[in-house]
Amino acid sequence: MIAMVSAVEELSWLTSKELGEMLRESDNFVLQSKIEDGGPKQVLVDMEKVVPSLPLHLLAVCLELGQGPDLTYVLRGIRFLHSLSDLASRHTRLEQVLLDDVKLSEQVMDLIFFLLSILAEQKENNNVGASPLVHASLVAGSLHLLTNYFSSQWHELVHILLAHPKVDIFMDVAFDSLHEDVRLLSIRLSSMGFGFFPVGSLESRLAHFICQQCEASLQFLLLLCQQKLFRDRILKNKELSRNGGILSLSHTILKLVVPECLKQSTDLVASISRLKAKILSILLQLCEAESVSYLDEVATNPNNMRLGQTLALEVLNLLKISFGRKINITSDSHDKGKIYPMGSVLISALRLVDVFSDDSNFRSFFLTNTVPFLIQILAAPHDEFVSSWCAVNLPTIEEDASLDYDPFGASEVALLASDNMLTEAKANYSCPFRPSVPSMAYAQTRTSCVVKIIANLHVFIPNICEEQERDLFLQNFQKHLASGSPKLSADLPASSDFKATKVCRNLGFLSDYAKTLVPNLLNGEDLVLLSDFADKLQSWCKSQVAVKVVQNDIPPESMDAMCPVQQLLPTRTSTPASKMNNLPKDAQNMEVSTPVPPINPEGNDEDETPKNTVSRNGGFLQNAVGQDLVHLGVARTTSGGPSAVASGVSTGHQHNRMDLDPASSSVDNFKTPELTKENGLEEDGKGESSMYDERQPKRRKRTLMNNEQIDELEKALVDEPEMHKNPVLLQSWSEKLSLQVIFFFTLGHSILRS
Repeated sequence: MIAMVSAVEELSWLTSKELGEMLRESDNFVLQSKIEDGGPKQVLVDMEKVVPSLPLHLLAVCLELGQGPDLTYVLRGIRFLHSLSDLASRHTRLEQVLLDDVKLSEQVMDLIFFLLSILAEQKENNNVGASPLVHASLVAGSLHLLTNYFSSQWHELVHILLAHPKVDIFMDVAFDSLHEDVRLLSIRLSSMGFGFFPVGSLESRLAHFICQQCEASLQFLLLLCQQKLFRDRILKNKELSRNGGILSLSHTILKLVVPECLKQSTDLVASISRLKAKILSILLQLCEAESVSYLDEVATNPNNMRLGQTLALEVLNLLKISFGRKINITSDSHDKGKIYPMGSVLISALRLVDVFSDDSNFRSFFLTNTVPFLIQILAAPHDEFVSSWCAVNLPTIEEDASLDYDPFGASEVALLASDNMLTEAKANYSCPFRPSVPSMAYAQTRTSCVVKIIANLHVFIPNICEEQERDLFLQNFQKHLASGSPKLSADLPASSDFKATKVCRNLGFLSDYAKTLVPNLLNGEDLVLLSDFADKLQSWCKSQVAVKVVQNDIPPESMDAMCPVQQLLPTRTSTPASKMNNLPKDAQNMEVSTPVPPINPEGNDEDETPKNTVSRNGGFLQNAVGQDLVHLGVARTTSGGPSAVASGVSTGHQHNRMDLDPASSSVDNFKTPELTKENGLEEDGKGESSMYDERQPKRRKRTLMNNEQIDELEKALVDEPEMHKNPVLLQSWSEKLSLQVIFFFTLGHSILRS
């Protein structure tokens, strides 16, 4: 009988098919093999003894693990375990020995946890020789042992992991070991930037191999995070949440840059892009969780807060670069004509900016830093903007993909490299992937994110926002446009070249198109805030043009050519309102200021904040002219004066975010029948997240009813106290009241415009 070490080294090269054929030909579960070492000789391997001892043997090796050959040997052992588990489903006796033994399963779990803890700590000399390949293969192979040995159903695997007493340690070391792989990949890519490595060369293939191992590991963790129980446990993990473990990993991945010499390597470029898409998706999963506020956890630590802001800048920079260029990558020689999915990077980044900008911890940071990115989008040529942001169908959309990872096949490249036997042909390993079906709502979701970002930053809520933030987003927008606008002169350029004019025109069309996204992707509150922002920016733009006309003595006919904004902005005759919700009784007024006067490019406008404000309640705006609407019954006056309208805001929901609580209230509500229907907004509890989630967010729900409607509804409740349990009756009342609201709203809006 040969020793365990010889058995691992010999049998780890056999595929599950080859191993199965040998078992069928064997007697009493004993394998006969030949080792060529100065001549063929027969050896015997008693699988009845080798298989049960293998996990414990590898654990013992890990306890004395050093660098180099020892790590390679462990990879051989992990590869052998994958072959055995794959064969066990087709071999009854092996299944009984390997999978039905509870003690053996515990040893496999301990091996995975302990090995990952070692890989998370090994940060010296890992970037030398074959070490990065071996390390990355070990991390991915160890994680995938969980699905091979315990359960391929993710919800079952999560229950198994959470039942383990060391599950928090597993979470820490799993993300940390992956972080080390990404660091090694970053070092390799950076070093390749100082030389010339042809596409398809051995060095470029090895960089792509490491990238694929990182993607396989990250995809595994993403699938775990999509399960609500696992996600909630991560949020309670101090190292990953409060101490910035996941933020740090995310930052390292987003900083990955493909060397200039490999820009035409489509598979490498696509793999790095999918890495970024997957880590952004994990961040979204955590930020959108309801049990614990991930961003609140981040904000408890000043260092992590700074790291979060740095990460946010990386996300904005990613968007700025992506929307500022037309991606046109030519296929390289070794995969000419093959298309590789890039992952849902942009849609994930937009959704993440939406979440960050709506959070009270990060809103101030985004008030300034989001402006260049938004102006870049809005300043596009009009036809291009409309086809990209106001259309249902886009010429090209992002395609996502999932790797069909094969740990046995993937580890062969690393083992050959460690034995100095790797050839270019063997290094040309590419893990197969399954493209995901693109969502039909991709274009609409992308546009809705931009609208919500503007709404998040334009809204002003007195009991949450600081006073200096009032109209700050609008002022930052104006300053950026003023500093970037061309100098007006007598030989005035065409209006399409005037950035502010283009931005206002595109904003008008965006505001008009956004109405079609209510209620599935936007609510009335988002729409009103966007319209108000567009109107104020339009007024500012016209005033700026008028000032410069006077300063430069430009003829009136030239001014007309300069300022087509008034005609280009669509007429808004009605405004969709948000879903019928009751607001908290301790609600505070939420105000949207009237347009600020023109600012100078230097930005010395702190003392020019207007005193007149516009109160908004449930998305309804009212200025001095619109006070007549009070007499029409559309708005209820308050003790604060005839122009004040009550509005409710809640800082509860444990997030201290820009949320509006849908709790009960006596303030006015404005509703439409479409928005009182259930639109699948409640979570199903499974933790699954779609990249193009069409569920309307639970934030920004502000609604409005007038006095007569409230009185009428209160009388009805006396006769039907259980009305809230009768969907048919609720729908009937919703339609009845909405007809009244639409009539008054349209009439009031007509008075305003006249």
